[in-house]
Order: sequence, then structure tokens, then C-alpha cells
Amino acid sequence: MEKMVVLGDEAVALGAIHAGLAAAYSYPGTPASEIMEFLIRESKEKRFIATWSVNEKVAYEAALGVSYAGKRALVSMKHVGLNVAADPFINSSLTGANGGLVVVVADDPGMHSSQNEQDSRFYAHFARIFCYEPSSHQEAYEMTRQAFELSEAIGLPVMIRLVTRLAHSRSYLVPREPVKGQARQVGEKSHWTLLPINARRRFEVVLNKQAELKHFSEESPFNRLELSPENSSLGIVAAGIAANYVLENLPEIKPQPSYLKVSTYPLPEKLFRKIIEKVETLLIIEEGYPFIESTLKGIIGLPGKKIKGKLSGDLPLSGELTPDIVRQALGLPLFIREQKKPLPLAARPPQLCPGCPHADTFLALKEALKEFPQAIVFSDIGCYTLGYFPPYSSIDTCVCMGASIGMAKGAADVGQHPSVAVIGDSTFGHSGLTPLLEAARSNSRMTVIILDNGTVAMTGGQKSYASGNFLLKMIEGLGVKREHLRVIEPLPRNLTKNAEIIREEINYPGLSVIVAVRECLQEARKKKRGQE
Repeated sequence: MEKMVVLGDEAVALGAIHAGLAAAYSYPGTPASEIMEFLIRESKEKRFIATWSVNEKVAYEAALGVSYAGKRALVSMKHVGLNVAADPFINSSLTGANGGLVVVVADDPGMHSSQNEQDSRFYAHFARIFCYEPSSHQEAYEMTRQAFELSEAIGLPVMIRLVTRLAHSRSYLVPREPVKGQARQVGEKSHWTLLPINARRRFEVVLNKQAELKHFSEESPFNRLELSPENSSLGIVAAGIAANYVLENLPEIKPQPSYLKVSTYPLPEKLFRKIIEKVETLLIIEEGYPFIESTLKGIIGLPGKKIKGKLSGDLPLSGELTPDIVRQALGLPLFIREQKKPLPLAARPPQLCPGCPHADTFLALKEALKEFPQAIVFSDIGCYTLGYFPPYSSIDTCVCMGASIGMAKGAADVGQHPSVAVIGDSTFGHSGLTPLLEAARSNSRMTVIILDNGTVAMTGGQKSYASGNFLLKMIEGLGVKREHLRVIEPLPRNLTKNAEIIREEINYPGLSVIVAVRECLQEARKKKRGQE
């Protein structure tokens, strides 16, 4: 088949399609969103299911159901999305998989668009499942295809860990002929019910599979060991995309050191033993947390050996790796650069799009809160998090999806007033319903502002499950009193009226919800272009 130039995310998606994918589920989140975008485009012709879910937990559970039914399923998300899906994810290692179940998690070292830079390899280790970490687009494609086969062979979910630099870069790959996924018989189902008696038995099964997983990792062609007969002082271990940075600099190290490329977990222990026996110092280069570096000392005795990496201070503990950072860790001089005076450019912090409806809501909120200097505004994750910056300076928190309502309730419980929550329509559907249900049952003295722009705007305009009249029905169904469920239209001409409505509801000694309804400007423009 001909070469293709694709994103790393798209390489994974294509690998899933060519492995006989039956269904895929996801919740949008950078840097993983393009996996589902690609699958949705291709699904119309290839006849598999590809759809956005209301959150990552729902997405994972849907994929797990597909697997139980004997078909191949993929679920994709960003790293913090795995926190949301952690309950079914961890437990699915005990229930096991039937049809191949592949979970793709895109980590974000450097926090380009995330609240943290956690490392999903720890989740794979925690769940005791197999994990692939590709270093190239070709590997991402091949690993995804193999992951479905492995999942069915061992009866467990399999993880593929990406990082931003691979997910969002473009390169070529050479695809292979697709295969048709064969539905597997359902067979015995008792282990899918995790009553304690079954869970204990299944945990033993998972533990007994660990030797098999380790053997598969040690024999994997994605790992590569090159032992140097000339250099016994230094060995280099590089994982995933970091292998590219090492290979860029390796020719300059004389004599050539021993080199181990790691792309599978559990760690290939035999390969580590071979390189450790050969060298005095081992430099571990990995993107994310020092997973290999910290694990290595626990599985292999290292008397007289020196381990260098993130824990030793030879590489930074946070942020993305770069060829220059790796070059310094290898003891090579930095390339000479021409020094130029920086241009006197004005600072350009991220900001809401001109004409964004959220801007008008924040201006109305800011006006309403002039009477309440003691107010706390608990915000959430979405475009509206940019309300933190001037000229709005209207929010005080951003922690995780759906947290705003729960935090506002907690503050209200101990007497904080005003206690205001700001959350988007998609985020409300994702994880805002349950805390609002709790707030409604206790009629907490707080005000919730739901910004309904009709889409998941921050990640590219995907489907929102909680918008329009359906959203209002949901809110009322949760127990919010109809007279304190208010709808406003965030427009400049409505500033005074909207501020007054917000002020009225803040003064109400109970729960009130204000829904600010106006379509995302960017999505409206897309529709207009489509009509033209």
C-alpha cells in the first residue's frame, strides 16, 4: 500500500480500522481529539461505529460492552480523561476483555493544554495490563494493530500511550492490508460480575498473567538493544519519542555507547539486565515521569552501577524533552546559534474569540458581583476558563471537569456567600449533573451559571449532549425550582438586564441556576459557510 502522511493520532486510528475495528468511543480532549475526528470521517465509508461520548467513563464502559459482546473496540482520551475513566479501566483488568479492547491515552508533557502532566504508564502498571509506547507514526500504526490481537490473546485491555509531540506531529507511514475483525463467542460470563468471590479469583488470574506479559515485552520487536563492544562506561535507555532525540545525537558520541530502546511495558527485564551488565553508567531518557528510572532499581540490583536521569537531575523533572535537553544530558556541546535581540513584541495571553458569548456573560457577572467583594466564583474547564484573564478577571478556580458545582456547594455548606459556579454545557453533561443533583436536594445557597453555546468549543466544536431545551429539562428534572431556573441571552445590549438577573439569584437564599444561551461564534460561522 502507498505511503501516507498522517498525524500520530491518525496513525493510531488507521491502525484500529485496519485491525477490524467494530466501534470506537471518546470524549474530546487535546492531544487525543484527532483520533476520533479521523474515525468519524472514515466510519461513514468503512461501516464501523465511531462516536463522541458524554464523558470518558461512559466512553470506556461503552467500549467494554463492545468487547464483552465479542467485537473489537477502541476508546481514546487525554491523560486526565483517564482519571474520569479510572473506575471501569482498573476493574476491566479483572473482568478481562473478550473482543480486543484497546485504550489510547495521550499524555501532555509540558501542559500545553492541560492541568497537569501525569504519566499514564503508571495507570497501566497499576492495572497490571500491557502498554505500548510508540516512537514513530509507523510504530503507532503497527502497535495499534498488534494491540487488538494481544488483547484477545491474553484476555486483557491493552494501553497505547502517546505524548503530545507524537500525537500532533505529521510523518509518513506505510499501511498494510486491512483485516476483518472476527466476532468472538461470548462464552463464560461469570467473571464479568465483580462480586468479591469473583474479583478475588480474577485478581489471581491477572497476577498469573504477569509472567506472560513480561515475556511478550522481552520478545517484542519494538524494543531494540545494541551492545557496544568498545564503550563499557555508558549505556543509554530511551523510551518512546525520546528515542528520536537520542538517535539525532548518538553519532557524535565516540566510542558509541550501548543503547536500549524501550517501547513496551512491563519493562523488558532481560534486556535491561544485558545492558546493565555491560556498562558502568546508565542514562535513562523518557518523556513524562521518571517511570523507568524509579522502577529499575526495584527490579534489578545495581551494585556499583550509576543511574542517571530525571531523579539524578541530569534531565528536568517537568516539561517536554527536546533534542537540546537530551544533548546536554549526553555531555555534548549545544549547537552554536546566532544571537539576536528579541523583538519588542507585546505579550499575547490566550483570550476569548472576539464576539464570544462567554465574554458578555463574564461582563454581566463582573457587574453583578461589584456589590459582593467577598464572592468566590468556582469555574470549570472549557473556553470560559479564559475568564481568568483581564479584562474579565471573573473566575477564581479551575481544577477538573465538573468540579465547579461541587466546590461551590462545599463552600456554601460552610457559609460562603456568594458562592457561584460557572460551567459550560458540555462540561455540565460530562460531570456536572451529579453535583447539581446533590445541591438541589439540599437547596444549597449558591448560584450556578451554565454557559450554553451549543458545542464543545475548546476542542474543535464537537457534539454537546447538554444543550438547548434538553438542558433546561435536565436541570428541572434534577430538582431545581422552575422559578429559579433563569435563561439569559449574553449580548452587549443585555448587560444591565443580565447583571440584574444574576444579582437577584445571588440574593435568593437557595439554589438557583442561570443558563446563558447563545451559539458559539466560530460554530455559527462554520454553519454559515456550509450554507453558502
